[in-house]
Amino acid sequence: MTTIDSKDFADEIRAEMCQLKALSETAKESRAPVKLDQQSVGRLSRMDAMQQQSMELATEERRQHRLAALAAALRRVKSGDYGYCLKCDDKIAAGRLAVDPAVTLCIDCA
Repeated sequence: MTTIDSKDFADEIRAEMCQLKALSETAKESRAPVKLDQQSVGRLSRMDAMQQQSMELATEERRQHRLAALAAALRRVKSGDYGYCLKCDDKIAAGRLAVDPAVTLCIDCA
């Protein structure tokens, strides 16, 4: 990997991290505990709200996993190890990195 390629991938990684953090912030209210005020909403509405909250919590968990993978990729860029398979140490194809900049394994090891 050349320095220019690593920089381009680092910029792409940072942009995706910013986007995920923004999505997480905008959905914060959806993950809040559901209020069980029986006077304002009916039982089915509360169940729907609880299901929606559960789905949003699962989505947030996936966001956090993706952020961790992107942060690890950014650390590999800084250390000079970015673009190399963690298993066999061969170069990862640029096309594979373009699809997912946080990928850690070459196609053979995946």
